Amino acid sequence: MESLLLLSVVLLAGTALSQDMPHEHLLAQLQACPKECRCPPSFPNAVYCDNRGLKRVPVIPPYTWYLYLQSNGIEVLPEDAFRNATQLKWLNLNRNRLTNEGLQEGALRSMPNLVHLYMEDNQLGSVPSPLPPKLEQLRLSRNRISKIPAGVFAGMDGLTLLDLQGNKLQDDAVTEVSLKGLTNLVQINLAKNQLGMMPLGLPPTMTQIYLDSNNIEKIPPEYFKGLPKVTFLRLNENKLGKGGIPKYVFNISSILDLQLSHNELTEIPHIPASLEQLHLDHNKIKSVNGSDICPVPSGADYFDDNSPRLRYLRLDGNEIQPPIPHDLMVCFRSLRAVVI
Repeated sequence: MESLLLLSVVLLAGTALSQDMPHEHLLAQLQACPKECRCPPSFPNAVYCDNRGLKRVPVIPPYTWYLYLQSNGIEVLPEDAFRNATQLKWLNLNRNRLTNEGLQEGALRSMPNLVHLYMEDNQLGSVPSPLPPKLEQLRLSRNRISKIPAGVFAGMDGLTLLDLQGNKLQDDAVTEVSLKGLTNLVQINLAKNQLGMMPLGLPPTMTQIYLDSNNIEKIPPEYFKGLPKVTFLRLNENKLGKGGIPKYVFNISSILDLQLSHNELTEIPHIPASLEQLHLDHNKIKSVNGSDICPVPSGADYFDDNSPRLRYLRLDGNEIQPPIPHDLMVCFRSLRAVVI
């Protein structure tokens, strides 16, 4: 009777399936659903085991693509934890009690099709190794990571996003050696670590770099020469002050959004004509000279491709008093909002 009822559910849900799964696979998937978890017929490739007080990973059905194990008390991942789940694409292990010692060798590597791995808010001391070979996104924020082992990203040319915010990384941990293999990385988040300098070894594919809430005091003059695609850069809440930003360090045509809030700047840095958003609030800037910071010479044609594109400028929390200087508006004719 139970099998007949289950088959009825399968047939009724058939038209609503988000994946094209054969009925026999769907039936097997639902029958194998762990008793601790939930396997909705309308989303048959997903298994929800989140917030169940689990201490171990249950046996996972074979046709699972999405597995949610967050908010449990899992401390150990045995080597065979995901032996049935070779089709897994998305694994969420956030908010557990995982340590590097609890990750048995091969536990993560055994998922050949995994592309998204979430292990935030655990107790990891280093980036786990070995990793699934096809990963595209790795999220490890708010652990205790102080080390990136050499070679951990070898062969990881599919990884485009690496989130390491809220850890204990220092300068000697983020190097060309430790990041070797990330040939297609697009976004890295190293905010809320213990960096005193700009990270080394970032690949030229980078477009988004998050470095908020570190202890960075200066940017090397040629730092962005090897990063020609950066469009979004966040350096809020660091220790950048006078002399910490070379005059033309941001002179890269790709950058669109630059955030330098809550630093110790005393003047507005030179910016490229392509920049669209600039955040300089809560610094020590006393005045604004539009002519000095204008990225194009006086009398230039403001209707060509090189005309300044700045649309948003934030200057509140400094020592600047209204009104907005006239020469600022003359140069940046696309400005739509200035916050003082």
